[in-house]
Amino acid sequence: MTASAAVFLVASTPGKSADVTGDPAEQVISGPAWTLPAAPVPSKLFGVTINSGTGAMPSFRVGAVRFWDSGTRWSEIQRQRGEFDWSAPDRLVNGAEKAGVSPLFVFGSTPRWANPAASAGPYSDGTAAPPTDLADWETFVRAVADRYRGRIEAYELWVLANDQKFYTGGVETLVDMARRASVIIRSSDPKATIACPGMGQLWTAEGVSFYRRFAELGGYDHCDVASVKLFQRQASDPPETMLELTTSIDRVMHEVGAHPKVWNTGTTYSVASQPRLDETTARNYAVRFFLVGIYARKSNLERMYFYNWGGTKIPLVLQPVGGVPTSAALAVDRLQSWLRRAYSRSCGRGNAANLPENVFQCDFTIREPDRTYDATIRWTDKGTASVVADRNAESIHYLDGSIKAVQPGDTITLTEEPVLITAKAVAQR
Repeated sequence: MTASAAVFLVASTPGKSADVTGDPAEQVISGPAWTLPAAPVPSKLFGVTINSGTGAMPSFRVGAVRFWDSGTRWSEIQRQRGEFDWSAPDRLVNGAEKAGVSPLFVFGSTPRWANPAASAGPYSDGTAAPPTDLADWETFVRAVADRYRGRIEAYELWVLANDQKFYTGGVETLVDMARRASVIIRSSDPKATIACPGMGQLWTAEGVSFYRRFAELGGYDHCDVASVKLFQRQASDPPETMLELTTSIDRVMHEVGAHPKVWNTGTTYSVASQPRLDETTARNYAVRFFLVGIYARKSNLERMYFYNWGGTKIPLVLQPVGGVPTSAALAVDRLQSWLRRAYSRSCGRGNAANLPENVFQCDFTIREPDRTYDATIRWTDKGTASVVADRNAESIHYLDGSIKAVQPGDTITLTEEPVLITAKAVAQR
């Protein structure tokens, strides 16, 4: 059973004594996974990685964009020492500004000239090794930060640091690179947000060990945000399985005494080789990807960057470059319209939250100019379930834009498609 902040256990039968001959029974906890003071659902939670160097941006609603596989690798911008090609990042930054979305620049892929002895990385023009001389790293970081001062909101200091395909150096070197880059960026653009090198492979012991060691060496002291890669083991797995990773990440952070905000900035390199999802599953999974971000608020998760926008060789496509949004992208837009004035209050799942075991929910207060009302988004991670409408329930909103009236006590059938259930409004005074 998965939860972002608690372990839910089945309660023992009332009136029966505990089995004192075995191990002591664990404490039974009932209630939502978390309840916190109401806080706005940030528009920047809804991010995408731009997989195109054209400068085009999504034509559906998003709050943040991330540049990778878009002509912005170090090995693409600086093909020779002392020479820079800013054409792709210029187009992307200009496009983000016109679209009114916040850009995240990602460092990665050392140019071959900066470490000639290293083997090639996943890109032919670069290597996964750090540069031989970290002064070359400093020069590039400074050039990027100076050129885009005040225009790029945030910087991710390496794309996938605990994946040998993308970084083959030691943890100590990576911490030093993060320290040097942080000093340069803070000096050039004090308002910029610094995201530590991305940590993926968190389903594996090796990936977690590298991430833990980076934290133990004080790597997160140099950043504002921890960048992690949340993804299902297989693209066909329910998005809620990612909550196992948020629990693991949160536990490691507490053990080492680091408590940064967390951004989900990517997926696994193998995603492009996985089968395409059918249209209905793609729509539901796209929406639930971002709902996982809300569910994991207790674990300091603040942003979700979907990988990717623009590409088509992935299991779940939002919009090809030059094309129209898919039904999955339109559903993500609908979710954002539901939550435009929403304040999240709690999330929970299953029996512990008085729900069928396969049901997830998050509770919100929606504050419009003339009224305030409570709302709940509910869905199943698999199959269907029936619940009874709450005493103040008024309507059910679906991802296709349709709305159905509901009365307190009515039976509501839930599916893998999230629905918004709204309560009667309270007039503003």
